[in-house]
Amino acid sequence: MLANYLIGLREGLEAALVVSILVAYLVKSDRRHLLPRIWLGVGVAVAISLLFGAVLTFGPKGLTFEAQEAIGGLLSLVAVGFVTWMIFWMASAAATMSGELKAAVDQAADAKPWSLMVVALLAVGREGLETALFLWAATQASTRGTGSSLVPLLGALLGLATAVVLGYLFYRGAVRINLTRFFTWTGAFLIIIAAGVLAYGIHDLQEAGILPGLHNLAFDVSQVIPPTSWYGTVLKGVFNFSPATTWLEATAWVLYVVPAMALFLRRIRRRSRPAKAAEPPVPVSGSSR
Repeated sequence: MLANYLIGLREGLEAALVVSILVAYLVKSDRRHLLPRIWLGVGVAVAISLLFGAVLTFGPKGLTFEAQEAIGGLLSLVAVGFVTWMIFWMASAAATMSGELKAAVDQAADAKPWSLMVVALLAVGREGLETALFLWAATQASTRGTGSSLVPLLGALLGLATAVVLGYLFYRGAVRINLTRFFTWTGAFLIIIAAGVLAYGIHDLQEAGILPGLHNLAFDVSQVIPPTSWYGTVLKGVFNFSPATTWLEATAWVLYVVPAMALFLRRIRRRSRPAKAAEPPVPVSGSSR
């Protein structure tokens, strides 16, 4: 539940910051009449994301076991790719996100009437689709063998709700947090979660018969860490840890975590060197005067 809460919080906060910047800029630039187009774009993006999540959840149910495992494994690999791109993109582009969005608003406001809705749709929809895919993959990984996905989904919903509240408080100017530090810590944590999803995807592809080595275990600590124990459940839910791990799963986990974490921390250090006190701009208050 904790892992999904942090996924929902981080991904939701990115989308909430986008909406806050768009709304605050329109209010500050005296273009309140364009706000309904922003909210329409956000609404369409949310609806598409929910539909995508529903297709992921209920789509493969009528397929054979092997087909379900193959689809689940491939989608898990895609989710890892998307979230890795998102982590590195946010680490380097967060500081310029506000300026880029404002430029897009100015360009859209002078173009066709509904261009602004498309700006909001694309900005929020990208985050929504990535969130739906990664939450689905992380939930599948953390509930393998338990059959219950309600607790992870509840954690994700609580994270998203927290992000919405924080986004509103940012907009009102009522709260500030060090966004650089927040995205650094959550980015590092997401790399660990993504590694677990990657290992889960590898295992699914092994069960589907696409990859070999399903019964070639690197270790089996099920006697020490029973999957049904509270600590086994915590490790599974937070880090997607599997007590019985194949050599291919373990190799994929290490080959992902080591270079990804090293490159991520290197990029963070390089970005913080020129201006140690700087942080990504937080939307100014958009309240009316």
